[in-house]
Amino acid sequence: MNRLAVRKTLKLFIGGAFVRSESGRTVACELGGHVMQAARATRKDARDAVRAARAAWPGWCGRSAYNRGQIIYRLAEMMESRRAQLADGLRASGSSRVAAQREVDAAIDRAVFYAGWCDKIEQVLSTKNPVASPHFNVSSPEPTGVVAIIAPRLPALVPLVSTFLPVIAAGNSVVVLAGDADPQTAVNVAECVATADVPAGVVNLLTGCRAEVAPTLAGHMDVNALDLWLGDEAVACALHDAACTNLKRVRRHKEPDASFWFGPDAAGLAWIEPFVEIKTVWHPAGV
Repeated sequence: MNRLAVRKTLKLFIGGAFVRSESGRTVACELGGHVMQAARATRKDARDAVRAARAAWPGWCGRSAYNRGQIIYRLAEMMESRRAQLADGLRASGSSRVAAQREVDAAIDRAVFYAGWCDKIEQVLSTKNPVASPHFNVSSPEPTGVVAIIAPRLPALVPLVSTFLPVIAAGNSVVVLAGDADPQTAVNVAECVATADVPAGVVNLLTGCRAEVAPTLAGHMDVNALDLWLGDEAVACALHDAACTNLKRVRRHKEPDASFWFGPDAAGLAWIEPFVEIKTVWHPAGV
């Protein structure tokens, strides 16, 4: 029997549920000797994901930072419990056994890292400002809102979690368009999210064609920020221009080498800060 005849359908993850694309379209990709049918997200799927993210955002940012940290740490535990599944998915896409295990280890460590950051963001970024008047002047960070992420293509696991974890740690909700090279790993991550007490809609994962979905996310009026990881500068510029419709905050990067994601520059406060807004309060100091 031809192994390529064995098929599996990979679904989108929107609003805490695994759903087919509204068009019913799929993209065939060969992974590990099997033909996978990955859902091909449409513009409507992207809009549905943004709607789910917006609905989930007030509850997520309203939770205590400590509770958000607990939930992200639970995500790390679920990734640990599904270590074999994540590694097998990476090996099916062409990674060696050693490389797959290394990537899974790094992804779990990254989740633990950002779980620890949740209740420290405000302490680090808040300030009491000196002013030339009898007032207390205090600045503190607040989440930006709904963030759309065009994730790097490869490697499939570490960049995916490295881009959305700092965003949700800050109290935002996300819509992630995963890289098209290995949609199975994106779905495996979504299964970890679905079983990790992350509220429905906080993380939404789409698979499909960047050229179809990315412009919808860039121009959507209810998306507050855009995180672009693209090798094509012309495409990145076009999405940046589309984001001007509602003055989105845009963060642009060229896709780095795979080794970058395992280094010290691939995580930290610098990944959180672009997706918070600093709000300043003036209060009379009295006589």
